[in-house]
Amino acid sequence: MFSKILIANRGEIACRVIKTAKRMGIKTVAVYSDADRDALHVEMADEAVHIGAPAAADSYLVADKIIAACRETGAEAVHPGYGFLSERASFPEALAKEGIVWIGPNTRAIEAMGDKIESKKFANEAKVSTVPGYLGVIESPDQAVEIAEDIGYPVMIKASAGGGGKGMRIAWNAEEVRDGYTRSKSEAASSFGDDRVFVEKFIENPRHIEIQVLGDKHGNAIYLNERECSIQRRNQKVIEEAPSPLLDEDTRRKMGEQAVALAKAVNYDSAGTVEFVAGQDKSFFFLEMNTRLQVEHPVTELITGVDLVEQMIRVAYGEKLKLTQDDIKIDGWAVESRIYAEDPYRNFLPSIGRLVKFSAPDEGEFGDIIVRNDTGVEEGSEISMFYDPMISKLVTHAPTREKAIDAMSDALDAYYIDGIQHNVPFLSAVMHHDRWRTGALSTGFIQEEFPDGFEPLVPHDEANALLGAVALSMGAFQKARLDHLPGRLRPHGGDVREDWVVKIDETYLPIRLVAGYPGHPIELEVAVKDGPIVTVEADWAPGDTLWTGRVGGKAVTVQVRPVLGGYRLDWQGYSVIAKVMTPRIAELDALMPEKVPADTSKMLLCPMPGLVVSIAVEEGQEVKAGEQLAIVEAMKMENVLRAERDCTVSAVKAKAGDSLAVDAVIMEFS
Repeated sequence: MFSKILIANRGEIACRVIKTAKRMGIKTVAVYSDADRDALHVEMADEAVHIGAPAAADSYLVADKIIAACRETGAEAVHPGYGFLSERASFPEALAKEGIVWIGPNTRAIEAMGDKIESKKFANEAKVSTVPGYLGVIESPDQAVEIAEDIGYPVMIKASAGGGGKGMRIAWNAEEVRDGYTRSKSEAASSFGDDRVFVEKFIENPRHIEIQVLGDKHGNAIYLNERECSIQRRNQKVIEEAPSPLLDEDTRRKMGEQAVALAKAVNYDSAGTVEFVAGQDKSFFFLEMNTRLQVEHPVTELITGVDLVEQMIRVAYGEKLKLTQDDIKIDGWAVESRIYAEDPYRNFLPSIGRLVKFSAPDEGEFGDIIVRNDTGVEEGSEISMFYDPMISKLVTHAPTREKAIDAMSDALDAYYIDGIQHNVPFLSAVMHHDRWRTGALSTGFIQEEFPDGFEPLVPHDEANALLGAVALSMGAFQKARLDHLPGRLRPHGGDVREDWVVKIDETYLPIRLVAGYPGHPIELEVAVKDGPIVTVEADWAPGDTLWTGRVGGKAVTVQVRPVLGGYRLDWQGYSVIAKVMTPRIAELDALMPEKVPADTSKMLLCPMPGLVVSIAVEEGQEVKAGEQLAIVEAMKMENVLRAERDCTVSAVKAKAGDSLAVDAVIMEFS
């Protein structure tokens, strides 16, 4: 077995590979850019080598620097993770010339399957069902429109060397084809160094289902069941699960056998994924093959018990697969949530900065529940504008889908992140969405269920009561330390004050403290409004970021952030401001004037920290609603900013090349 391997990647996937390598007794080498000098994967590895400036094109995408790091450290093999150089055939060829082993598939497989255009040609020749489309290189927007109209709208414009949703656009008319062609080529060039794009028919109301395959260098290949990845936003997977709630055993077998046949046709000899677009009627079409480890591989590992990274390493070393198809079973259900540095309340725009506070839920086995958190960050880490905004992948496993979803909801409640915006509230809301819980999925789920974007959920009466009880337990506890002052916890009679009001956002909630004295641990009996008496128990103390306890016998974990006069409470997608008051203070509070936010309706504000790619208008120019104003790039994605209404540009405050902070003024209107 190898004695030392180098991981040509960063973030959570580098940490993931390091964990398995260490378990196998293999030493590891990390590589890092200037931006990742203090990153977790650098800390975890046995050795680390600096390879350049923050931009991937100057560091992680430079094969010569990776090879030099191997020579410097004596690494015998390279694991590429996903992204970066993982699907570039020239990289393993260069490694081979240096006598360094590639922990991945052979170059013929990468060339045949890794290129999205060539893979579809190959699949057609192998008589694999494929989505209708034009597989040649498209030279101009006019040619793209001609092809799209021949295929029939809607169409998907995709980067040939793409992945991760980058360089991908859906178009419903000629104008969108032209714009999508330009944007896809630009994103593809900056992300993959390859600006080729192709066009194919977009299947409406589809599901995204993929088959994990595993092959060795001795002609053996198996499939490890499927994953469903239909919960997507902007073609980027957000939530995955295994198995799929759509498939039956017969369809699973047919998809798996087709995936293995395709893998064997190119002598596939590593872990890879054959992706399908599936109809609600269980029909399926070959989409593409990813010749690398997938981001969502943990759900497959949890339902099969197979460590895919270990298998990749063993296969690369030349070992035969010890697993046969009969060995692969389905044990329970697994769900994965991708924790992203993005603002769900600003249409999921990227968020960068330092993780001022960061704590993840406890990992391990808890009865019949497994919680796993794959991450590449820790408290104090910096989320950079140069790379993918993923913070971690949170995975839960349970005997049934319902239990796995419930476990995910509980784990998300225990995630605490401050310093940047993140999508945990959105993920929590999805876990309680009826359509998700029933498995009635499609790739349009987010767009259909959240057409106007995501807003904080408005608590219903039951949620208000629970959050009110939690707030009272904390507020009364903190006031108890001041009960020697008159009018605080104890009124003039000397007894513990019974009547309280908890203000949840703009709702005043009367609560009676029926029994108990706020202390540590908290043990109270309370009644919200005219409701029943419930017991509130918790081990919370001032300064704790999580309130973990029971309300009316129900286990509850609430994220707690102090604000002026109260707390911000986050739970199951709800985010509220709670303030504990005496009834008299509540009466006076209701008379306070409401603060009106500043009017920014005549400004174009930068929606995220990013780089201005272009400004499309000039001062004095009249623009129409929907017209392009500017393009801002953040985390390798180009964001087109358009006019919301007809107006005149009165001032342009930014220019191409400017690096802007969130809410920086780009232009003003009259």
